[in-house]
Amino acid sequence: MTLKPLADRVVLKAVEAEETTKSGIVLPGAAQEKPQMALVVAVGPGGCVDGKDVVMTVKVGDKVITANYSGSKVKCDGTEYTIVRQSDILAIVE
Repeated sequence: MTLKPLADRVVLKAVEAEETTKSGIVLPGAAQEKPQMALVVAVGPGGCVDGKDVVMTVKVGDKVITANYSGSKVKCDGTEYTIVRQSDILAIVE
């Protein structure tokens, strides 16, 4: 099954958080931060949303940073995805 977002929606897959710090300290699961970085898996077509034209600036394969606790969580084929509006994406990581 595939997810095909509508309008200005973007499907994201969280990038795994680092389990060790730069100095080599291993972090337990409870100490790890909720990942804000994600990989773009699918992008909607954009178009007219709420009376305004929306041009999609993100593309599949981009690494992005999202706002905390934004979007809707969905599970598809055992993998968890987040569906957000393009406006919930704060930056593209290059």
